[in-house]
Amino acid sequence: MSTVEESIDVDVPVRVVYDQWATFENFPRFMDGVEEVRQLDGQRAHWRTRIAGLSREFETEVVERVPDERVAWRTTGDSVKHTGTVAFEPLGAARTRVRMTMAFQPTGLAEKAADKLGVLGVQVRGDLRHFKRYVEELAAEAGPGPSPEGG
Repeated sequence: MSTVEESIDVDVPVRVVYDQWATFENFPRFMDGVEEVRQLDGQRAHWRTRIAGLSREFETEVVERVPDERVAWRTTGDSVKHTGTVAFEPLGAARTRVRMTMAFQPTGLAEKAADKLGVLGVQVRGDLRHFKRYVEELAAEAGPGPSPEGG
């Protein structure tokens, strides 16, 4: 298995960052190659992806969910093998570090070649940059929330 770990700091409170990440149906808005995510139940989702010309459909299940702290998943079935964790670390009231770790088992010549070239790391870095832009724009559109002083 190949493992990639990347992180990015987002200028949005941890609650907003977690809520947006935990809504898997939004992933096509900020993840290149994710065409559709359909939530099947509280723990399982069906994914349709197209990355580097390779189309895949697979299911994932959430194996750990700690609000505002972490979401961990794994694929089910035999077609695609990967696991991942996204951790959320508050860096103050309005800033959050998002740390993603993914492990992926490449199959076939094309995936193994892409793995040797570090394609997964490039993909994860790009997706985190897109997520940052996405969630910061959503927060800016929503405007400031109530102040801590109640006004």
